[in-house]
Amino acid sequence: LQSVLDFDFEKLCSISLSHINVYACLVCGKYFQGRGLKSHAYIHSVQFSHHVFLNLHTLKFYCLPDNYEIIDSSLEDITYVLKPTFTKQHIANLDKQAKLSRAYDGTTYLPGIVGLNNIKANDYANAVLQALSNVPPLRNYFLEEENYKNIKRPPGDIMFLLVQRFGELMRKLWNPRNFKAHVSPHEMLQAVVLCSKKNFQITKQGDGVDFLSWFLNALHSALGGTKKKKKTIVTDVFQGSMRIFTKKLPHPDLPAEEKEQLLQNEEYQEKMVESTFMYLTLDLPTAPLYKDEKEQLIIPQVPLFNILAKFNGITEKEYKTYKENFLKRFQLTKLPPYLIFCIKRFTKNNFFVEKNPTIVNFPITNVDLREYLSEEVQAVHKNTTYDLIANIVHDGKPAEGAYRIHVLHHGTGKWYELQDLQVTDILPQMITLSEAYIQIWKRRDNKEETNQQGA
Repeated sequence: LQSVLDFDFEKLCSISLSHINVYACLVCGKYFQGRGLKSHAYIHSVQFSHHVFLNLHTLKFYCLPDNYEIIDSSLEDITYVLKPTFTKQHIANLDKQAKLSRAYDGTTYLPGIVGLNNIKANDYANAVLQALSNVPPLRNYFLEEENYKNIKRPPGDIMFLLVQRFGELMRKLWNPRNFKAHVSPHEMLQAVVLCSKKNFQITKQGDGVDFLSWFLNALHSALGGTKKKKKTIVTDVFQGSMRIFTKKLPHPDLPAEEKEQLLQNEEYQEKMVESTFMYLTLDLPTAPLYKDEKEQLIIPQVPLFNILAKFNGITEKEYKTYKENFLKRFQLTKLPPYLIFCIKRFTKNNFFVEKNPTIVNFPITNVDLREYLSEEVQAVHKNTTYDLIANIVHDGKPAEGAYRIHVLHHGTGKWYELQDLQVTDILPQMITLSEAYIQIWKRRDNKEETNQQGA
């Protein structure tokens, strides 16, 4: 019975394509609408002698065509897979558990470290969803539907669909009683296509950073976050703040005297704005095109702290628009509990997108960001040390390429690599050899022992 059931697909009648009052046939796994006389489920039960149906909304079982409800506790594992529920106690223990679960098909898996189907070209979204599902406070919020069920939304607002589907996906990924050791993100991605007005698709490779940025902002606004500084779980977990200092530069072709005069003007004085961020963009040095004796391109390497220097409040970088040039410098003023780095690998010019293959050398634990905070802010921040918990990698050419992700399983302290349906364990020292694209770092709290991860 369990082998034919697949609740990862959209709950639509296979004949009328309606999603109202849909039943799953527990014999063949297909979905049909209604159970009254002449309904699709009723006709199916008579034609094929399939008699047991589950209402996908009310979670009640019925026998057709006789039309009576079946009450049998042995069917409870089916309703649990359709709608897993988590108690507060269960959620509190998730990161302490190292116990493998056994799926119905006999495969074992760690809840949370579960493959996601690549339907066609959605691995960019899969990697981001896997990373976010391993951020404990965000995951815990979405495992309990009560947290967001009653958020007031304007009538006809489709964005809330994103919140519901993300919650359902989290519960499936962390379900200890799954029928199979992987999950299809089909319903979640249908919501993404709809809510992003087809900017992000299932059939066309997208950019992981663009998707992450859109998804976090869309979740924040769907949960009631507005420009008026309303906080949501998304900002509580990821939002930090910085100062941006901007100084306009005179045109480089102007004579020296004219430049001097202009620099006295108000317009050319340095201005400072306070800004919030959900992630920090780290720029890579331009990749040199050296070849070694064997005519092979040398892949340059750069330490993480070199590219973090952008945020030390001193380093100035020139930014050009088609009209004007600016010097900018950045200084962090608030560090979030979970810090996202996006390493800028792709640059677009007029003709094509180029990828910078520079390898970033980073430690996996114990990255201290205190020196990037202004002095008066340093006193307020007790904890400024971060450990890596997720690392998204882009392999291959810019427009094609494939995504994979490394995640830390908190319960076992082990690292795993997930690429679509493949899940393998990986040594921490192998992680730093990849072309990291997006990273999530967790701030250490006082309670945590310094050498808590054996990396």
